[in-house]
Amino acid sequence: MTEPEDTAPKPENGTLDPRNRLNALTGREWTYALRSVIATRYPTSGPEAYAHALRRAHPSPKPPQLMAELIRFFTKPGGRVLDPFAGVGGTLLGCALEGRAGVGIELSAEYAALYAQVCAELGLARQTMVVGDARQLGSYPEVTAAPFDLILSDPPYAQMMAKPKTGERKKRGQAAATPFTANPADLGNLEYHEFLAALREIFAAALLQLKPRGYLVLFTKDLQPTREHHNMLHADIVAALLQLPDLTFRGYRIWHDQSQNLYPFGYPFAFVANQVHQFILIFRKEHSIDDTK
Repeated sequence: MTEPEDTAPKPENGTLDPRNRLNALTGREWTYALRSVIATRYPTSGPEAYAHALRRAHPSPKPPQLMAELIRFFTKPGGRVLDPFAGVGGTLLGCALEGRAGVGIELSAEYAALYAQVCAELGLARQTMVVGDARQLGSYPEVTAAPFDLILSDPPYAQMMAKPKTGERKKRGQAAATPFTANPADLGNLEYHEFLAALREIFAAALLQLKPRGYLVLFTKDLQPTREHHNMLHADIVAALLQLPDLTFRGYRIWHDQSQNLYPFGYPFAFVANQVHQFILIFRKEHSIDDTK
């Protein structure tokens, strides 16, 4: 006698598992989202550029399509997303694309205004953009109104953008620094270790607004090493944030931006890497530090 065939739908066959409390992905979609490297070449013109001509006024705008992919994995439809370093609104645009409610804090009124222009050009619903300082996010009623399911942000990478360019870029006439703002409160104008301390304080406050088992997802990029320090900023950020209670590090993904130009750094004397990738650091707020299931 043969056993009856099991006809119940299975997540791996493309159906949604009712036990999935994180997102609305099927087992197949979940598996694809676990790839450790995301390689993209997003267009910079046409409808798929998502108003890149406006967003490029920011030194490091994040593609809305990429932010939408992350939002889709770490939230369910209708979820709330916080971005303490909103820039020209890459996270907020991703929220609009995915039907989530986004709240962004941005120090620069100019970047916030550009975000509004982008929404108007694209015909996308504007999310909540607060012009203010991320150090004060707990004082904004837009932030404290309800807990968030996800914190997704692209903070400055210490003084990386504020330093004048050297080497090959200097030869090509690209020597000028491109800081995010001239505001001394901007984390992009802080020295390396001062930046890490400020970032830890900001996310300590942000985590108070995050639901238990909610995720904190951060972009970062390493600086070129020196004799004094390895400058692996992604590792130092992990070490700094793990000083916060009830936060665990869940790993990282790498975003390979294939649209980046390559330069002959160090030629013909020494190895200097073209950094065409960024780290996407993934943390989770636990019920307790021992609850890692």
